[in-house]
Amino acid sequence: MTLIPFDDRDGLIWWDGELIPWRDARLHVLSHGLHYASAVFEGERAYEGHIFKLREHTERLIESGRILGFEIPFTAEAIDAACKQALAANDMTNAYVRPLAWRGSEQLSVSAQATKIHLMIAVWSWPNLFGSDRMAGVKLGMAPWKRPHPETAPTRSKAAGLYMTGTMSKHAVELDGFNDALMLDWRGRVAEATGANIFFVIDGKLHTPIPDCFLDGITRRTVMALAAKRNLDVVERIIMPEEMAQATEVFLAGTAAEVTPVRQIGELMFAPGPITQMLLTDYEALVRTSPEQVQATLAA
Repeated sequence: MTLIPFDDRDGLIWWDGELIPWRDARLHVLSHGLHYASAVFEGERAYEGHIFKLREHTERLIESGRILGFEIPFTAEAIDAACKQALAANDMTNAYVRPLAWRGSEQLSVSAQATKIHLMIAVWSWPNLFGSDRMAGVKLGMAPWKRPHPETAPTRSKAAGLYMTGTMSKHAVELDGFNDALMLDWRGRVAEATGANIFFVIDGKLHTPIPDCFLDGITRRTVMALAAKRNLDVVERIIMPEEMAQATEVFLAGTAAEVTPVRQIGELMFAPGPITQMLLTDYEALVRTSPEQVQATLAA
């Protein structure tokens, strides 16, 4: 596979209120966000020209910045408009959308009260994280790292620094032939994959871990709403690793992963099944409707 470096592409990036050439979107190496991980971001997808649940993503971005102690200098309305502008400027209708806010280079120390807060939005073509044949299912290894206690990290934010252990965990299991890693939390409970929430079908019900130390994903909540519309019981609860063997189906849910079946966790094997297929189909249909239709469908 030939990789296209992200710093050497055609296109435009929205940066602090204006569109600039993709290759000109550079920051100084002494930026606080690079050294101290004082950055927050969102992962969004546009389908047929509409960014799915854009306002929810924007509001989470703003709240993530506040959790880290900074205010993004743009309103939610302005950020929504900028996301749409970046999409249109790059002549894309189906794309991945990445807003990122970070502390600048005015101060480089643990204290950074005087740093300027920057915001950029980039869009690019990115199919499903695990490929087009999702019903084949993916393999998860057990992560060597755990999700932290919420008193030790800003776990309610989509903060850049929180993904370091995800990267290390994914790299570790990829060496053993897995696609991704299943992360436990600091207590040893099932948490999530490195960048997606997880669901288990047990006795015909949909079970998912309580998100008390990791993100309550926007896709996660969407899937739960779709399941409720199908009269499936959705159970949010503590799930221990030994309980995974009871599941007949397992799947991941996230912006990058969308709805992706899981066929293996460690030594446990699963067969992608009808409930996963139904929710995958429902999700794919929903995201390709207008924002008004999305709201009406989930509210019905």
